[in-house]
Amino acid sequence: MNVILSSCRRNMGQGRVSLCCGRWAGCGLRQTGPASNGACHCGLPGRVCPQDFGDVAEEERRLATLTYDTLTFEYEDFPETKEPVWILGRPYSVLTEKEEILLDVTSRLWFTYRKNFPAIGGTGPTSDTGWGCMLRCGQMIFAQALVCRHLGRDWRWVKGKRQTDNYFNILNAFIDKKDSYYSIHQIAQMGVGEGKSIGQWYGPNTVAQVLKKLATFDTWSSLAVHIAMDNTVVMEEIRRLCKSNFLCAGAAAFPAAESDLLYNGYPDGAEVTDRLSLWKPLVLLIPLRLGLTDINEAYIETLKQCFMMPQSLGVIGGKPNSAHYFIGYVGEELIYLDPHTTQPAVEPSDNSCIPDESFHCQHPPCRMSIAELDPSIAVGFFCNTEEDFNDWCQQIKKLSLLRGALPMFELVEHQPSHFSSPDVLNLTPDSSDADRLERFFDSEDEDFEILSL
Repeated sequence: MNVILSSCRRNMGQGRVSLCCGRWAGCGLRQTGPASNGACHCGLPGRVCPQDFGDVAEEERRLATLTYDTLTFEYEDFPETKEPVWILGRPYSVLTEKEEILLDVTSRLWFTYRKNFPAIGGTGPTSDTGWGCMLRCGQMIFAQALVCRHLGRDWRWVKGKRQTDNYFNILNAFIDKKDSYYSIHQIAQMGVGEGKSIGQWYGPNTVAQVLKKLATFDTWSSLAVHIAMDNTVVMEEIRRLCKSNFLCAGAAAFPAAESDLLYNGYPDGAEVTDRLSLWKPLVLLIPLRLGLTDINEAYIETLKQCFMMPQSLGVIGGKPNSAHYFIGYVGEELIYLDPHTTQPAVEPSDNSCIPDESFHCQHPPCRMSIAELDPSIAVGFFCNTEEDFNDWCQQIKKLSLLRGALPMFELVEHQPSHFSSPDVLNLTPDSSDADRLERFFDSEDEDFEILSL
């Protein structure tokens, strides 16, 4: 299991040789000199990174069996800076609005590794520890879209406060069981249908494609999910997708009959009011590669700007084989939610009430230098109305004029002539062509593969 100890502090010490916990995480760092207070330069206590042990290999095997459940971390607070803290389109001052920042972060749905859930596929794994981090990040960015859709960006979660039915409907859609829309079971098994074995690591692009397919069955949210390929966003395609006439399931709360749960986690007998909508709420996911092995510095300012847009859903990416959900930045550091902690699976109680505290990160979020970001990412945006989309387009056009910043993708009105086929992944399940059309997309290992619908 490859675990990134993102909360470790890289404080340089002095003295005898000590194995850094970063070696467990793959960084391979070592340090000489006497360690202060029995700790290595990453700040972990001596019981985890002892100063003296004879068999390094044996110690590494012992470390590899540990999870966050067995370690105690000291979470770093935000730095005292005059620079704004941006969280999904909202600016804050760390000097005067620290509580507001933490409340905003805590209100995001936090999906982590879980254990002891029903076996995937009936006989598969009962935990996703070690392989499900990108799947969990995909859940988080998509959950943020559902929050914006049904609760609004200003919604806040407060511990112990009774939440609305809509909140629990969203949470139900991600519970670790086979019949929830966006559960680890559904994502993993959809991957099996596309040639991905259960337990195989996904990249940002792969999980975006799978979530898009699952969203077609979520008639309550009734989202238009568009994945912009080839670093190009075609406005004509998005308007055609979102403005087609359809019956849109209203976003009103379900009736209070919560004792029984329907197939995908919604209350049995729930009725939603169909209404004719002129715009289907848009989830726009843009898989990108911002460099070869490291992020190109020319993209950093543009990436920051994305977190400043009110339509921002954040970014999924991270480091090789270790995914994070990035929700903002401060200075030259990205702010993220880390799925690399294993928690027990949660089961709804007899009255279908979900214990939800473990789905919210109640400590300061993790941070990392933007320069450490793996160049393979997916950026997300949510446009609830056509006006939101038009505003987003204007902001993207202005980015192209930003001095010293390189655009991460191209925004065009019409499909370029070199596009050989329509975006077949934007077809609905009812399309008569769905069984014969395929689309190439860049997978996490930079090879190409075909996803069949």
